[in-house]
Amino acid sequence: MALVSEFLGQLTLSYGGEVEPTFPTVVAARDFDPAKDAARIETAIKTKGVDEQTITDILTRRSYEQRREIAFEYERLAKKDLITALKGALSGSLEALMLGLMKSTAQYDASELKASMKGLGTDEETLIEIVCSRNNEELAEIKKVYKEMFKKELEKDVAGDTSGDFAKLLLALVQCLYEAGVKRKGTDVATWISIMAQRSVPHLQKVFQRYKSYSPYDMKESIRKEVKGDLEKSFLTLVECFENRQLYFANRLSDAMKSKGAKEKVLTRIIVSRCEVDLMKIRTEFKKQHKRSLYQTIAEHTKGDYQKALLSLCGGDD
Repeated sequence: MALVSEFLGQLTLSYGGEVEPTFPTVVAARDFDPAKDAARIETAIKTKGVDEQTITDILTRRSYEQRREIAFEYERLAKKDLITALKGALSGSLEALMLGLMKSTAQYDASELKASMKGLGTDEETLIEIVCSRNNEELAEIKKVYKEMFKKELEKDVAGDTSGDFAKLLLALVQCLYEAGVKRKGTDVATWISIMAQRSVPHLQKVFQRYKSYSPYDMKESIRKEVKGDLEKSFLTLVECFENRQLYFANRLSDAMKSKGAKEKVLTRIIVSRCEVDLMKIRTEFKKQHKRSLYQTIAEHTKGDYQKALLSLCGGDD
């Protein structure tokens, strides 16, 4: 760790100002008619036993902006709120997925963060996944939306729900600290935290490459030896996202489908939060890494209408 801190401490990190290109699987539908979509959804909800297929076909093949227009038209037509209607008509994982689609990416991330800190015990895994894998622009937007939605500061909730160095790291990330060029020596978690929190990706990728030539261990080995628990998971997530963010998500998806069933919460969260951002690229990384397509893997580990919805968002086989 001392070596790592020292090496990283010599670097002045540049700001990550460049906008990342998107690789969505869900894009705006052409020949879009929100009133027609709203009427079809109302018919589907009123059908005896609910026509989930129609609801899925419409909502998974429209962009978030289009879904908002459908919700507006639906309220005019049915005299009730679409989200309330979906809650009444759907259940389980399909309901969670559809309600997720009715939020913007930032709103969805914010509500997943809130849910991870609700009640007894904190869902650290979700906290780590979202806070450590989103870039500074995304986090700034999540913070803004979090405050609008919950009338509380994200930092305050994180601070109240976590402790120790893990809390410091998450707070540093949430506050997007840019203390460039930290000059500290010795095994000092604070150095790591400030380095990791100044996330200008292209620059950090070079750091990792150079670091490998300095040490018999690569960065991840070093982290595993020096830190444990949630802090270790956070650092590893950060490193993996610096190296290749889409590969990180591909591996998370693969892990969620390792066992007989699937960790549906994780599956839903990644597919819903990335389908309008970079799911196409995640699919490519998934196939490269796991030698089979994301589409086939989802088909094997899920079932029913929930499966159909995920496959539709996945946007095709590779």
